[in-house]
Amino acid sequence: MLDQQEIYNTLVLSRIGFYSLSGFLELYRKIGNATEIMHYSNDIRQLIPDANQRLVDMFKNTDEIKKRVDDEMKWDERYGVQILCMNDERYPQRLRQCDDAPLVLFYRGTANLNHQHVVSVVGTRHCTSYGQDIIRRFMSDLKQMCPEVLIVSGLAYGVDVHAHRQALNNGYETVGVLAHGLDNLYPSAHRNIAKEMLNHGGLLTEYTTMTNADKQNFVRRNRIVAGMADSTILVESAAHGGGLITTRIARDYNRDVFAFPGSVGATYCEGCNNIIRDNEAGLITSAFDFVKAMGWQDEQKIQEARKEGIERQLFPDLTEEEQKIVDTLQKHNDLQINILTVQSGIAIARLTALLFSMEMKGIVKPLPGGIYHLLK
Repeated sequence: MLDQQEIYNTLVLSRIGFYSLSGFLELYRKIGNATEIMHYSNDIRQLIPDANQRLVDMFKNTDEIKKRVDDEMKWDERYGVQILCMNDERYPQRLRQCDDAPLVLFYRGTANLNHQHVVSVVGTRHCTSYGQDIIRRFMSDLKQMCPEVLIVSGLAYGVDVHAHRQALNNGYETVGVLAHGLDNLYPSAHRNIAKEMLNHGGLLTEYTTMTNADKQNFVRRNRIVAGMADSTILVESAAHGGGLITTRIARDYNRDVFAFPGSVGATYCEGCNNIIRDNEAGLITSAFDFVKAMGWQDEQKIQEARKEGIERQLFPDLTEEEQKIVDTLQKHNDLQINILTVQSGIAIARLTALLFSMEMKGIVKPLPGGIYHLLK
């Protein structure tokens, strides 16, 4: 851990250069620490003889910034916030490699941000039943193959919160990267899961307290989601959206990008299908595809997992009729009950009773309009 003076000076430097990040990051890396830089703040040309006038001016009149940093450090100490400067060993080392990495991060949580494997899961805020099922299966299967993975997302509605929730359900630690300070939570509807994440993962941000969740902050936040992970997975996305911004940033960082394909013409599959088509993401349909592509587990273990039925044999105790329903829904999911009775060959009175039983077992879920959806 760094001494308090270096933390203080790094905070001041990060506030001065918050909107000129790449230049200040280059300066920080060249000099090696913030204290040395701030020592020459009154005449930065002693340290950088060719500094332009704009840079010189940025180091003037920093009294308000220093007062703000004093208040921030007091708040962070009071509420157990870890201030992670770039030279701190706890800082995410994958992110540190990026040209626009934050000089400082604020973190509340228990997870090691330098986990052996880190995966970011992103996508639309309008996550459909299809997307929810993908996340559920992916987390469950991945846990059995790779028990030690840190799951990262943005704690937004849709894919993000489902990724965090399923990570927790499967015993993974999960970190939410925020677009505002740690004194607030947006959206407030996710406060309960955020509290759970503090003990099984954490909340991370580059923003100081009293920073609102403004629109531009979310785009800037996405580079942290992409940069601190080995790979980024896009679950569902429309033709344009924040998830696609994150995958583009991940590619720029030379990170692996994957996407789950979806139905042609489906609104929230269009973005995934497009980046797969354009060779901007690898196509995956399961955790097995992902693990194999990443080289995280050898082929023999993958084959053993397949034999144990982790991938698709999720309902080992089905009756013959229940299995027929499952087989039908696996081919054509989200079927209206009248169509399901025709395709399965089961009389509708009997089918209704079977579907109710399967709903109680967590195998199917009824949707509006008499439609039934296979959950796993």
